[in-house]
Amino acid sequence: MLQSKDIAVVILNWNGKTLLETFLPSVIKHTEDAQIYVADNASTDDSVAFLTNHFSTVKVIKNTKNGGYAKGYNDALKEVKEPLLCLLNSDIEVTAHWLQPIIETFNADETTAIIQPKILDYKNKSYFEYAGAAGGFIDTYGYPYCRGRIFDTIEKDIGQYNTTTTIFWASGACLFIRNSVFKALDGFDESYFAHMEEIDLCWRAFNANYKTKYVGASTVYHVGGATLSKTNPKKTYLNFRNSLFTLVKNTDKHLFTRTVTRMLLDGIAALRFLIQLKPKYFLAILKAHGALYSNLGKVLKTRKQLPKRSNYQESKSIVWAYFIKRRTKF
Repeated sequence: MLQSKDIAVVILNWNGKTLLETFLPSVIKHTEDAQIYVADNASTDDSVAFLTNHFSTVKVIKNTKNGGYAKGYNDALKEVKEPLLCLLNSDIEVTAHWLQPIIETFNADETTAIIQPKILDYKNKSYFEYAGAAGGFIDTYGYPYCRGRIFDTIEKDIGQYNTTTTIFWASGACLFIRNSVFKALDGFDESYFAHMEEIDLCWRAFNANYKTKYVGASTVYHVGGATLSKTNPKKTYLNFRNSLFTLVKNTDKHLFTRTVTRMLLDGIAALRFLIQLKPKYFLAILKAHGALYSNLGKVLKTRKQLPKRSNYQESKSIVWAYFIKRRTKF
């Protein structure tokens, strides 16, 4: 039976001394006897010296370059041997007894490979946080959404998502995964750099017949956007590009129809940005589509190597449900 000592809490850091100073104490306080690691992505600030001088119980893994979230974790986790991995953002405050419900859920079902806790907003703790909320799903065109958050509409936490349930994807802000499964899936796709890599990982896990679950009895608070702001066009580019990569790689059937429809919907989103006088975001989506064209051969080659499984989508089109039917809750 798994115990808290079998968990490695791994925090990826890049020039994040201030975040570590603010949030690491809560992690140390509430991790019981789990081992805490900070994987440093070749920071140029004094993060590593700060950790060495102030948090001697934390193990530091030094990556030789900043390969983003995907490569950063892939490199660091080669050195981690604990059976359970918790990939934790550096801008998360954890709560008392947050690990026990997670451990119990893993122990109850060996096919459960990935788990996400309840993620609430650090700045407004009665509301869910954008990046993950109460667990993720995906529509037939590859658009992700969450229980507790659909596009920019975020729900108040009134206990509506307090149970444990199967979801499609878990947020990379706080993602628990069996070490053996992470390695069996070859980790994150490093071409993503950052954003959507956890959705791709969970989709590949689903296609390999693993389960991803949400555990509402465990709660963390996430700042969100501490590394790359939601209003940054680079984030828009990475989100749209990586989401397209994920759809093409993993969808079970109707690849051409789904991809073309998705790109048309993206085009509408791009025009909306243009109307709003946000040309950088318009260009970010065009650039994302260009990246799919230039990488299509490689992405299709990867697709051929991956298993497929049907019935992944909770919604036929979350865009239609949200913008046309005005459905704002899960």
